[in-house]
Amino acid sequence: MTQDSATGAPSSAHEPGDALQTGGTTGIIGYRLRRAQLSVFQKFLSIFDGLKLRPADYSVLVLIADNPGRKQTEIAEVLDIKRANFVTLVHGLEERGLVERIPSSADKRANALHLTEEGETFLAHARQVHEAMEQELIDRLGGEGERAQLLALLDRLT
Repeated sequence: MTQDSATGAPSSAHEPGDALQTGGTTGIIGYRLRRAQLSVFQKFLSIFDGLKLRPADYSVLVLIADNPGRKQTEIAEVLDIKRANFVTLVHGLEERGLVERIPSSADKRANALHLTEEGETFLAHARQVHEAMEQELIDRLGGEGERAQLLALLDRLT
């Protein structure tokens, strides 16, 4: 750091308008993954704001639709959501009339999750909205081949 000759105060060696040097972070895999994740989530949040739907809510609805009658604990485990947080999330979806908890026939202590009729209609619309967003991301990647390559690379990290 240099000193400002007029004030004696420390000053930067950079002139105003100089580009910030980011090379120390942009080459870090975790940093780039996080930036990409933030970009996709911000896009999701802006598109789904009108539906009052967050990424976790959407994932839960999709998994329940694809696996009706599964226990709360199973869905929470797959999504790596803590039990207390998952109960709150499902409660919110239940209050909106999208999900219902029915005591499991196999284990009366557990709740089986199902979409309501309203939930099925809501999710059908949300899937259409999501498909349009997903297609935009695929186009930005350069097509289905690049999408498959990205997913394969991400799978290698998990």
